[in-house]
Amino acid sequence: MFYEEQIGIMQKNLQITSDPENLRIVENLIDQLSEEHKIESDLYGKILVATVEAVNNAIIHGNKSDKNKKIDIWVSTDLKKVKVRVRDEGEGFEYDNVPDPTAPENIENIHGRGVFLMRQLSDNIKFRNKGSEVELTFKL
Repeated sequence: MFYEEQIGIMQKNLQITSDPENLRIVENLIDQLSEEHKIESDLYGKILVATVEAVNNAIIHGNKSDKNKKIDIWVSTDLKKVKVRVRDEGEGFEYDNVPDPTAPENIENIHGRGVFLMRQLSDNIKFRNKGSEVELTFKL
């Protein structure tokens, strides 16, 4: 893990393999961020859930659960926001065409809620590299 701190700015980088067990490492990263920046519990919950969803999607959908493939995670903060970027080695996906999980025809599906949750919990979401990278922004 890489750690860089400047006045009011913090950045941490993490690379994990596509193993669901590594979600604990990501959770620990968000816990550490929350403690260091005294993030209120409501915002902490949003950051944690959205980040875990992003990484889980990267493991399952992006890297197809191939433990030889990596996921890069960057977390940066300044005085006004927290940004989380997650990048996998997959080919991406059509992020503008994800079915609405709240639509009646999708309500009983057990999959398909990750992107919806990330959109609802973050203040801004951007997809890059055909969807193989997502950036979540949370206002402090």
